[in-house]
Amino acid sequence: MGTYARQDIVFARGEGVWLETEAGERYLDFGSGIAVNALGHAHPRMIAALTEQAGKLWHTSNLYRVAGQERLAERLVAATFADRVFFCNSGAEACEGAIKAARRYHFVTGHPERWRIVTCSGSFHGRTLATLAAAGNPKYLEGFGPETPGFDHVPYGDLDAVAAVIGPETAAVMIEPVQGEGGVNVGSADYLRGLRTLCDDAGILLVLDEVQTGVGRSGKLFSHEWADIAPDIMAVAKGIGGGFPLGAVLATEAAAQGLTPGTHGSTFGGNPLAMAVGDAVLDVVLAPGFLEGVQQKALRLRQGLARLQDQFPGLVTEVRGQGLLSGIKVAVAPADVVAAARAERVLVVGAGDGVVRILPPLIVADHEISEGIERLSRALAQISKSKT
Repeated sequence: MGTYARQDIVFARGEGVWLETEAGERYLDFGSGIAVNALGHAHPRMIAALTEQAGKLWHTSNLYRVAGQERLAERLVAATFADRVFFCNSGAEACEGAIKAARRYHFVTGHPERWRIVTCSGSFHGRTLATLAAAGNPKYLEGFGPETPGFDHVPYGDLDAVAAVIGPETAAVMIEPVQGEGGVNVGSADYLRGLRTLCDDAGILLVLDEVQTGVGRSGKLFSHEWADIAPDIMAVAKGIGGGFPLGAVLATEAAAQGLTPGTHGSTFGGNPLAMAVGDAVLDVVLAPGFLEGVQQKALRLRQGLARLQDQFPGLVTEVRGQGLLSGIKVAVAPADVVAAARAERVLVVGAGDGVVRILPPLIVADHEISEGIERLSRALAQISKSKT
């Protein structure tokens, strides 16, 4: 179906931060499949884990215990705020599950009237009818009938607006610590702490969508750790599978209590193949020194992007980001920069608010960051030349 405006290029193989066409043209991948390929392409540990599991067992369904689920859930619980984990296949499913968990919590604790969720303009939580309504972007909602009810939208970063809209029907506040699709808008530590306080005072839940920011992308395992807070429920996907479809809903014991047998489920969610891959991703990301290395690479990338802003002040108007989720706000259409970068064989990703995202794999080397900045510089030079 014609749902994608695809770029006219086909990749045949990848290794590390590089992608290659059948003709042998090599591209530096600074998009990571939209922040998915956390460990780059063809990572040996992921290949070994998937190959080994593929020779044993692919699928049994959730009618039975799945050893890989129990192992990966235990590791996620040990490394995070969570006590419970539900496995699914994607970020949209994880966000949908988080919404259901938040509403169901109030139902089983005697407050079924609490079902509305406060969300932010500029957000993106997926493509299901409920997650589209949660984001409230008219462009994505058009033509799909009445908007799913139950969401109150406020400006991102505005604590007073959140406080003003919380009422007796409010169940939760749901935000991204960094809005990726919305333009790499970073929620400050004070903003996240303020949300945690507002939710505690109102007796409602704080739900974080860390689909794009999670699993090391921010320089911490999860972005909210920079603010030294914990959510009640969190949606995870993208990086946790490193390219294999895998999502998860993480929650405290209290917040998870409404999801009893029969209230939620997934046929493929938590299948043995996905669990083996997720386990391998955590082996790498949780290894001593790995996240500190991501923070150092992020600083190097940020410095390089700042140099681009100095070099092209009329074209690059702002540098944004957290960790290896970075963006440059540009004075032209982001698609123009994406195309010019592709001509220099470096892949980047457009976003809202006139921003181009730069999302290298977490395993990117310093010399590859330098190479990426140089290629982006040539791309921006071409755009500047064409405008004069």
